[in-house]
Amino acid sequence: MSESQRVSRRGFLGTSLATVGAAGAVAGSVATQHALAQGPASPDPQQVTSEPMPYGMIGKAKISRLLLGGNLVSGYMHARDLKYVNQLFRAYATDDKMMETFRLAEANGINTVFETGAQYVQRYNREFGGKMQFIPHIKVELNQDEQSLKAHIQQQVDSGAVALYVWGVAGDRLVQAGAIGQLAKAVELAKRHDLPVGVGSHSLLVPMQCEQHQVPCDFYVKTFHSDDYPSATAKPLRKEFIWLDGGPGWYDNMWCINPEETIDFMKTVTKPWLAFKVLAAGAFYPKQAFPYAFQNGADFIAVGMFDFHIKDNAELVSRAVRREQNRERPWRA
Repeated sequence: MSESQRVSRRGFLGTSLATVGAAGAVAGSVATQHALAQGPASPDPQQVTSEPMPYGMIGKAKISRLLLGGNLVSGYMHARDLKYVNQLFRAYATDDKMMETFRLAEANGINTVFETGAQYVQRYNREFGGKMQFIPHIKVELNQDEQSLKAHIQQQVDSGAVALYVWGVAGDRLVQAGAIGQLAKAVELAKRHDLPVGVGSHSLLVPMQCEQHQVPCDFYVKTFHSDDYPSATAKPLRKEFIWLDGGPGWYDNMWCINPEETIDFMKTVTKPWLAFKVLAAGAFYPKQAFPYAFQNGADFIAVGMFDFHIKDNAELVSRAVRREQNRERPWRA
């Protein structure tokens, strides 16, 4: 036997293991693709709370008190000056991870996605038998022609909406420009689709103007969080619409510059209030933010959540709502 024909034991084992490893990798890849084709697996029972999810009504839609916020569906997150966060999210939250997240949310009683993510909601319901609901936003621009606005509203309705709302940035800009009439017109056009229509904002001036001018909206979508955290904009530096225009001391994590005034005003409002940005871009733990929101008048909260947040957040909401049944602001939904 020639030297070239001799195969050492180590060489043979190395070659064999490499072959087996390659075959295993192929088999593993095929198995993974097969698993993905079957859709997200049923959640582990340890990932599902035994606490009942509370619900409220907005129009004819039954909505969980905790909604799955759009930022962790669309991938646009507020993270102060951390530049890597959106890239990190994209690396983790693949399309299949989103399907798993929706299934876990439904298992924990969360039945509505808020703001963005229509394509994910549609795919989840279509391919995996889900019943997830969707509340998309309407973008209204200054001096926008009526026909283009109607077409945009129709597109949002066709996404499978159970309710609509004027996007918070749009609500702020319209009121900032003194265009409350255009805001009212957008609400009227949206209401022609026989869906509840809300108005969103970061500024408290928006619901104040809507109430004063009797804008016929069905609910409000308003930011709400405490200002008791280290990176909150100092009170002397706070100004209306700072989140739009920028300014000293603002770090992409302060969305409610006047929480006490918000609490007091919303007590006078008889329409449902869906609060968002309740964590102030991660400045608060849910165990701090959720009780604060419900105790002080919010009827619903929309929260960006990864899959590993869902069970604990659902439990927190269930307990917080149960504790606040007799709060000062009556439940409006």
